[in-house]
Amino acid sequence: MFRPAIVVGSGAALGALARLGATALFDAPWALLGINVLGCLLMGALRPGLFWGKGVLGGFTSFSAFCLVLVQASPLFSACYLAATLIGCLGAWLLGDAWAQTRRSQPC
Repeated sequence: MFRPAIVVGSGAALGALARLGATALFDAPWALLGINVLGCLLMGALRPGLFWGKGVLGGFTSFSAFCLVLVQASPLFSACYLAATLIGCLGAWLLGDAWAQTRRSQPC
């Protein structure tokens, strides 16, 4: 009964640690934008299950921090950051999905 929650929670803890490490290496909010775009690319390319998808990648990416950036920045920066995130994340997912379909259609 609790197994899916433990699987997702364990993955989310690892993903959050990875996000913490990435944000320590790069300046926010650009680190967050890169993290969210990379997470979308991996979701589209790998179609991961509970542990890697909802868990690790869910913990790695951050919608709440994205929203915080939007409300704390100037209106112009917020608009540009919102556009970059939407275009980057959707484009990355579509690219990952196309890559996954290409790999599936190639004979072994």
